[in-house]
Amino acid sequence: MPNFDLIMFDLDGTLVETAPEIMDATNDTLRHFGLPEVTQQQVNDWIGHGTRSLLIQALAYVKNSTVEAITTGEGLTVNLQAFDKFYQARCGTRSHLYPQVRETMLALRNQGVKLAVVTNKEGRYTDTVLNAHQLMPLLDKVVSGDTLSVKKPNPAGIESCLAQFGVTKERALFVGDSSIDVATARNAEVAVWALPYGYNMGQPIESCAPDRVIPDISPLLH
Repeated sequence: MPNFDLIMFDLDGTLVETAPEIMDATNDTLRHFGLPEVTQQQVNDWIGHGTRSLLIQALAYVKNSTVEAITTGEGLTVNLQAFDKFYQARCGTRSHLYPQVRETMLALRNQGVKLAVVTNKEGRYTDTVLNAHQLMPLLDKVVSGDTLSVKKPNPAGIESCLAQFGVTKERALFVGDSSIDVATARNAEVAVWALPYGYNMGQPIESCAPDRVIPDISPLLH
């Protein structure tokens, strides 16, 4: 018998290494508006709350401004429209699956485990990335950052998966790479395992106190 009936995954930094192409799209956008570029490490540390939040943080940094000023100021809509175009073009160009992802997900499906992605990434980008890496056929459900009226760390995404598949909290697991993921699982009262290689705002994943830290997702089979 599998250990869990439902396993839910974060996307960026958990299943797919997406930070390089997110940086490319961010810098495409900044260059388009005559602004200085940002570094890969900065982008890594900004990942987690969705691309809109990431771009706002990048704009605040390069303009020596504040997140609040960028959010309420003029021009943000135009900035976001440009980013949308650049990121759609970049999706799948410099991202890759982390080790053991496809093999583990295939094996879990063969065991009858339901698999879902719960991410704060906007749906149009989530679909593009999942399709670029042929993960969509392995998933039973995808909850993106704009699927519901709230996003992680609100537990609604996890709760919608539990309800759809009729799985109890005790038989469900969330797998992620950040404090946002750990908080989401705690809020939903499900177990949470974390990966150390993703994007956790520059902090070690152990500091979030997940139930378990795993080197890759293959231990889900044991």
